[in-house]
Amino acid sequence: MLNISVPTVSRLIKRAVKDKLVEFVIRDPYIECIKLEEQIKQAFDLKDVIIAPSPHLKDENKVESTENRKKLVALEGARYIQRIITENDVLGISWGKTMYHLIHYLNPCQKVNAAFVTLHGSVSSIESELDVRTLVSRIAMTFGGKNYSLLMEGLMSNAEIVNSIKQEKNVKRVFEIFDRITISVCGIGSFYPQVESALSKSEYLCGSELAKLKNKNVAADLALRFIDLDGNECDTDLKDRTLSIDLDKFKKIKTKITVAAGQSKAHAVLAALKGKLVDVLITDYTLGKKLLKG
Repeated sequence: MLNISVPTVSRLIKRAVKDKLVEFVIRDPYIECIKLEEQIKQAFDLKDVIIAPSPHLKDENKVESTENRKKLVALEGARYIQRIITENDVLGISWGKTMYHLIHYLNPCQKVNAAFVTLHGSVSSIESELDVRTLVSRIAMTFGGKNYSLLMEGLMSNAEIVNSIKQEKNVKRVFEIFDRITISVCGIGSFYPQVESALSKSEYLCGSELAKLKNKNVAADLALRFIDLDGNECDTDLKDRTLSIDLDKFKKIKTKITVAAGQSKAHAVLAALKGKLVDVLITDYTLGKKLLKG
């Protein structure tokens, strides 16, 4: 070791830069991502935008798989959350594959005694590892915080059941916590132009329910809420049959983070942006470019 102090090293580096002996260069693909982040941030008046860099950004002959895009975006999402979260925060989380990867990438050494809550009820027709109750338990364990869950299904057969369940002590407590959420992090499902959302492929929706949503120009699902191309909640009976944070309350969350990958989700993300359901967007380069094109 040279036994040189940190201040001395700092001064030497500054001198080397000044004398042009050292030059710091942001290499591609990062510089392209930084430019795109600023363009999207200004275009949609967002608090923050993170574009996940792809090692194949400049190679048109190589196409990143959807799964790899999700993982790249999830990694950036994990980094972002760990940068901003404090012990005073209440973080609401939704279900999904990207969320599963995001929690996997969290650094378990960074402990923050925050509170974590599910934004909606369960989707039993998907893999248990992707269910919101599993995810909120995992994220709370990683940070060393507290977790609160809705212990029942996200979709009921009628509105009366939902209203009755909301009077239960544990459910009431979770809905009261919704008022204190400071950060939310959600994936987003796509219903337009092709129906690709995992909710449409599971037993969550029946054929007639999906048809009703299509008649209402459904574009996306976010925290089990279905929104149209203009960012408004689709006016079907699903709205009152769903055990989830309502969108008016969701909009009041200070920092609403959406993580999304793949250009096929462009219309879904645009709908969420129009509906003022996003403050921070974490996405990949191809989807980011698609958003600017409209």
